[in-house]
Amino acid sequence: MRFVLLAIVLAFPAIDLLVTVRFARWTGVPVWTWLALSTCAGFLLLRNERVAFRANTAAAMHGQQLTLRGLFDSGRKVLAGVLFILPGVISDLMALVLLALPLNVGFEAQAAHPGRRPRPDALDGDFRRLD
Repeated sequence: MRFVLLAIVLAFPAIDLLVTVRFARWTGVPVWTWLALSTCAGFLLLRNERVAFRANTAAAMHGQQLTLRGLFDSGRKVLAGVLFILPGVISDLMALVLLALPLNVGFEAQAAHPGRRPRPDALDGDFRRLD
């Protein structure tokens, strides 16, 4: 079983690169353009997530945000950044799907009130009246 997993892990980058070469030939765009743009997108996503992770951690320490939500979002974006850095179109598509999925919709409201479903038109947060 270990050898099957090892074969899959080692074969994925080769298959992904082969698909990228064929996709680049089909579209007429050079391979290095696909690889360079996806690598730059991955590094930018990781750099921005590093700054956002610090802000989310500080907000969680001050009680302004739930810790689990910040960690979940951060982990999802870091995984997408790593997938962008890997060479290939398939890993880029996996990263885009990972970023596009709305995994945290209603997470805060559900954590605050576990038995209720959040209304999509309701505002969630602390409010005070300004006079």
